[in-house]
Amino acid sequence: MNVSPSARRLRVALPTCLLACTALLVTACSADEGTKGSAAAPTATDGGNSSPSPADTEDTGDLAELKALIPAAKITWDKAADTAVGEVSGSELVEIDLSRFQRGSTVSPAPSPGSPEWAAEVATKDGTVHRVLVDAVSGKVLQSEPETDQDADDKSAVADMLGKAEVTAEQAVKTATGKQQGTVTDVHLDSDDNAPVWSVDIVDQNDWTVANVAIDATNGKVLRAQVHQVDKDNDDNQDDQG
Repeated sequence: MNVSPSARRLRVALPTCLLACTALLVTACSADEGTKGSAAAPTATDGGNSSPSPADTEDTGDLAELKALIPAAKITWDKAADTAVGEVSGSELVEIDLSRFQRGSTVSPAPSPGSPEWAAEVATKDGTVHRVLVDAVSGKVLQSEPETDQDADDKSAVADMLGKAEVTAEQAVKTATGKQQGTVTDVHLDSDDNAPVWSVDIVDQNDWTVANVAIDATNGKVLRAQVHQVDKDNDDNQDDQG
């Protein structure tokens, strides 16, 4: 079966870095308001220390890239997500992350290579995924095209995940940023034991750490959070961290 980028995101387990964490740093009671159509975003009631602990760190990402992209990006994730969803009628957000523009723009003049862009994936109700690139400076759509390598199973998996998700990306991010302040650089829908989970990355520009917060997409609970130290050497030091 062909595996699309979206299907790879909608994997059957949370990222290895989260599953390998020996301490679940965040537990929370259910948030009754964290559902689609609710006026307020979901909130979580702490069962203990719900803040991601700096003691539990590992290297991730590229410090130089983050330092270049975040200040240069004038469009926030939610504005870019709205643009991407508006580009494809009847779609919902599956994934969006801040990255460097390389090529593929349909606008002229095209952004300079290396400038910030939001790479989004949105999907219609039948699970068809469209990739939409949004200029993180101007907010213009740079490219919009359907995934070409999705098969019926891929589409079914995406449609099933979206159908189960009662909490929107916006609500999940509001909950996550209530736990950890910073700049949101990645939001995507994952699967944990066939249950939808929003994963949110938040960068703290004071110490350049990244907090990854997992939100149950059915009820708005904060499932776990982990802080990662951004690597200064493009992940070359990952194995050296204990």
